[in-house]
Amino acid sequence: MNNFINSWLRPDIQAINAYHVPASDGMIKLDAMESPFPLPDELIGQYLAYLADSELNRYPNPSAIELQKTLRKLMDIPDDLGVLLGNGSDELIQLLALACDTNDTILSVEPSFVMYGMIAKFTRLNYQGVDLNDDFEIDLNVMLRSIETHQPKLIFIAYPNNPTGNTFDRTVIEKIITSTQALVVLDEAYYAYANDSFLDDIKKYPNLVLLRTVSKIGFAGLRLGLLIGAQDTVAQLDKLRLPYNINTLTQVSANFLLREKDEINKNAQIILSERTQLSATLSAINVLKVYPSQANFILFKAPNANELFKVLKQKGVLIKNLSSAPKLTDCLRVTVGSGEQNQQFINIVEAFYG
Repeated sequence: MNNFINSWLRPDIQAINAYHVPASDGMIKLDAMESPFPLPDELIGQYLAYLADSELNRYPNPSAIELQKTLRKLMDIPDDLGVLLGNGSDELIQLLALACDTNDTILSVEPSFVMYGMIAKFTRLNYQGVDLNDDFEIDLNVMLRSIETHQPKLIFIAYPNNPTGNTFDRTVIEKIITSTQALVVLDEAYYAYANDSFLDDIKKYPNLVLLRTVSKIGFAGLRLGLLIGAQDTVAQLDKLRLPYNINTLTQVSANFLLREKDEINKNAQIILSERTQLSATLSAINVLKVYPSQANFILFKAPNANELFKVLKQKGVLIKNLSSAPKLTDCLRVTVGSGEQNQQFINIVEAFYG
């Protein structure tokens, strides 16, 4: 590192590694929980015509009003709740961190989404991870003790959890919400694949907000996340949102594409059916331990995980290697793809353990 940047940049930022996205050109990409379904051919012409009307010489609609309506309809969000849009959920996680005071603490479970801890570092907040048990469940007593000790300002819980795939016990989450003065943020990125949501509970708990995203339902390229909460909560948090944060092309594209609710739901059902099949096929390989999933990915423990990951990559299939992460020894995570993609992945795994 050159001397100038070395002396100029905060030491704690110098000490961390950037979020790594591996090259994936020409590969079957099953590492990032994207949807495998491209835009249907019959929609492409209409979509391009819709885009052609965009006024790119003007700033975007500052509150993305039209898009908010589209999202409310897609996700059945009641009118009496507030919605705040972000450039991906990551921006909203950062916005919540910026609402905190110096020396406040962000608390989350571990293993979970790495950005909770990273954003705490970026924004100079304390981060406290609370270990899940061996089944990747929350130990309520340990969690409540940790909340009592650290008095967090924000608690992030991914529901379902990434990278483990499970939803935590609902009564445990409710006890966490009622035990604390913290803002509890349930990250429902995988809501479309789970059999439970806290959307109807926001009115019950003044310290609860949800995060959602369109990344996992087919539109990762739009970078569009949303926070759902009480209207007065959202009105205050909106002060921290950078002006014009949702660009015109995202607004126009999402407005067109997210109205295809039937198509989006149909694709989610295909993924659910593929998940069941993929999980069963992996479970039939005796040496693997396959964890239950309520998301569009499956976590599994595999002997010789690093070697399997390498072989898959050599054969053009990219999954996520978590085997060196704490509590995830020998674990790999595969996104549920199309039937054909899943079959190619399975063929390599079966041959590897042959």
